[in-house]
Amino acid sequence: MLPMLFAAFLAAPSADSVIGTWHSPTKNGIISIQKCGSSICGTLESGDDIKANPAAKDVNNKDASLRGRQLKGIQMLSGFSWDDGAWTGGKVYNPNDGGTYSGKITPVDANSLKLRGCIIWPACKTDTWTRVK
Repeated sequence: MLPMLFAAFLAAPSADSVIGTWHSPTKNGIISIQKCGSSICGTLESGDDIKANPAAKDVNNKDASLRGRQLKGIQMLSGFSWDDGAWTGGKVYNPNDGGTYSGKITPVDANSLKLRGCIIWPACKTDTWTRVK
């Protein structure tokens, strides 16, 4: 019994297991997640729109004053806190619709995570991201 508990403990994802570069199925996004103080943040590095036009702008942003900023390097993830096996309480910016949503990031294993964005619970969408590196 004790070896099984120990194995389960070792397999549990850590807070830092989300650090790295991830592929989102939405428009083949490539997002870099890094530590930002005691939190994490994520920036958009590439995707279908950026590949088609490296100077693509954030044209769908609900704030008209931000529509001129470039998509590449835009901060998509911010304000998360590690709590009981997941990053919670953060914000997820979606450049496809210009909306900012409540977010939760749950590491699944070393090479995948679940990102959930909610307008208001239960109006949520969950994507599975896979590690690029």
